[in-house]
Amino acid sequence: MDCRHIQFHEGLTYVDLQQLQKLFQVTAFWAQERGLEDLAVAIANSKPVVTAWDGDRLIGFARATSDGIYRATIWDVVIHPNYQGAGLGRKLVQTVLSHPHMSRVERVYLMTTHQQHFYERIGFQSNTSTTMVLHNQPMDSPLSRLVVEISQ
Repeated sequence: MDCRHIQFHEGLTYVDLQQLQKLFQVTAFWAQERGLEDLAVAIANSKPVVTAWDGDRLIGFARATSDGIYRATIWDVVIHPNYQGAGLGRKLVQTVLSHPHMSRVERVYLMTTHQQHFYERIGFQSNTSTTMVLHNQPMDSPLSRLVVEISQ
């Protein structure tokens, strides 16, 4: 597939939330239920945000969060299935990594369920030493009530 016409853009002004929501629904099992308001919050708190466009159609997306020097995390890397296998995902990730807010970062993390091999080809390595997660508890859960009681 000839993808030389695909345009990559960085910045919040290039994000079309409706198209992004549809792209996630088609591409990402882990983002099927994301609402527009929540997507807007996530994107507003991310830097850089990179999109890939075929004319006026959003076909790729990635974002990152970073302190700009020590740590960063890449999130939500997606390429529409009709465009996969043409090197666009690699270019999307490389565009995120080369952004000034990311280019000096000591360690860049990402989470992936099934795409380890893809990221290894870009230079990422498996990391078993930082695999902890905290799932936020609803405010009416026993753990949340305990935290509120202790903090008062």
